[in-house]
Amino acid sequence: MQKHTISLLVDNEPGVLARVAGLFSGRGFNIESLCVAETLDPRVSRMTLVTRGDDAVAEQIMKQLNKLINVIKVHDLTGTEYVEREMALVKVNAKADSRAELLRIVDIFRCKVVDVSPTHYTLEVTGTAEKLAAILSLLKPMGVKEIARTGAIALAREKK
Repeated sequence: MQKHTISLLVDNEPGVLARVAGLFSGRGFNIESLCVAETLDPRVSRMTLVTRGDDAVAEQIMKQLNKLINVIKVHDLTGTEYVEREMALVKVNAKADSRAELLRIVDIFRCKVVDVSPTHYTLEVTGTAEKLAAILSLLKPMGVKEIARTGAIALAREKK
């Protein structure tokens, strides 16, 4: 099954997110990640959602999304050129004997330490899903205590 990254412009009104999520759940489609935020126009929000399915499933999703009243524009970014990023906050054990190695990983992955306690560091990591997976695989042996991820956000690239 192919990953589909879908970008929607929707009216910034109560209930729109519930209608979009309801469309997916009502048809048995799963949303792997979902991010919503206001655009430059406070009356419009951008939703970026990621789902999996074959092209027929994606086409069905697109048609159903276009039928929703509060949906302004729907764009399946799959197969096009686009920029995609995800952000994660990772709380990891920071024992005295592993802090130097932890800070090397922070430097290599160009992430930030955003909170420090005597026993833990909280890291902010931004990048592709692959970058997040790579750093998490290095941090797991040190002891990841908590993680919060945004899910994907994406914008189509401009034509050159």
